[in-house]
Amino acid sequence: MTRFFAFCLRMLIFQMLGTFCQAQIAYQRATYKNFYIGTYGRVGVDWSFVNEGSIGRRLNLNNMGSIGGRMEEQDYLELATGIDFSPMVKGDSMNVTVNTRFAVWSNSLSLFGNSTTSSQGGLTFAIPELYVEANGVGKRNNLSLWVGSRLYRGADVHIADHFYFNDHSGQGFGVEWKSTRFATLFVSSTDTSSTVPPYFYLNIKTGTPALALRQRTVFVAEQDRVLSENSKLTFLGEYHRMGNPDANDSVPDLAYPGDHGYVLGARFNRILPKFRVGSFNDFTLRYGRGIANGGDGGVSRTWLTFGAPDLASQSFRNAYSWSLVNHILLNLSDRFSLNGYLIYNRSKGAADSDDMAETFFEKEVFNRKEDFTIGSRGTWYISDNFHLLSELHYSQRRDGEQPLNAMGKLSIAPALSTSGERSVWARPHLRFVFSLARYNENASKQLYSPYLEFVGAERWGYYMGVKGEWWIF
Repeated sequence: MTRFFAFCLRMLIFQMLGTFCQAQIAYQRATYKNFYIGTYGRVGVDWSFVNEGSIGRRLNLNNMGSIGGRMEEQDYLELATGIDFSPMVKGDSMNVTVNTRFAVWSNSLSLFGNSTTSSQGGLTFAIPELYVEANGVGKRNNLSLWVGSRLYRGADVHIADHFYFNDHSGQGFGVEWKSTRFATLFVSSTDTSSTVPPYFYLNIKTGTPALALRQRTVFVAEQDRVLSENSKLTFLGEYHRMGNPDANDSVPDLAYPGDHGYVLGARFNRILPKFRVGSFNDFTLRYGRGIANGGDGGVSRTWLTFGAPDLASQSFRNAYSWSLVNHILLNLSDRFSLNGYLIYNRSKGAADSDDMAETFFEKEVFNRKEDFTIGSRGTWYISDNFHLLSELHYSQRRDGEQPLNAMGKLSIAPALSTSGERSVWARPHLRFVFSLARYNENASKQLYSPYLEFVGAERWGYYMGVKGEWWIF
């Protein structure tokens, strides 16, 4: 009996060792192939002519974000990682990458060095990207799949930090085949101050009154058409659907019916061969209808519905928006580059009013808005390492039938460019920044700027700072 137990014990040990070895072999076969790390950030200090100290406020108009120039933006940090996994089968060309991005900023607009996560309005951490992407699926080099939370967007006007036309950032999944892209996003929000879809409604299924959300689903299709060696046309289509509430909802007055919307757009991109390498012009036009009539506040995401509903039909059926962007970069010589843009947005909610209208929550909001911005940045390459940035911007915005708010801004920023590259994309930068803004009378009286909200009804705004900016991707 003793010999039998000893034999069984030896067999068990051999089996465990074999299993362990097989696991080690499998682990080694699935190990990662490459590891990537990238970062984007800016940090610095500023001084105000008003109180002889730092106030950390943009000179731009309200509800415009960085549109109108981003030289005064506060500290921000992103750290991105990617891990490539080797194929399990020899000869398989498929490659799988796990991508993660972390972001840090201060809600109180204070400096990073003066703020912690426990400070009042202190540091906030976010994970805007966490997704898995598979390329070369089924030994097809042109087929890619992805799932997760992704900053799924195209070109941007960097000097206005505006990702235009197709910012589909969010959580979902997608398929890319050659020049065609499909994606589905699942949009939900926990912003209890929101007055537009996704709506809040009361759900007392559990017996306890609580705010809950219906989710919006966004279906996206894009296709690129190559017109010539230097020209490309991209078509965009979106369909938005927000489902009906729970049929057993015992508060029918708050159980608003489902709603939908759509987006159509086109983007024409042309490389400009008569200028130096990297020169281009990008023109986009986009129309949104129904609940897809966003965005606003410097963000172009179409699921950020604007305005008030039609309370009779309890829908955003007649809401619409137009968005037009032209973005150009001219590398004129090894001494000078000119980057310019034009942005026009017009949005209207579904209510009849062209001014204020009531939402589902009996709160009045503007039901129409129109904004226009034109801006440029000239980059003078004094030497490989010393660049001079000069910006000129003009912005105007009208909310409803209110008087026009307008601002013009000039920025000058001598920069030490440590890469030695003569390019508008060269980083890192160490900059001295000076900005001067002039507001029209109405913008000044209405305090229609984060800067004016702090200093009062002034016609001039000032900013001076020392800042660093970098990116490695």
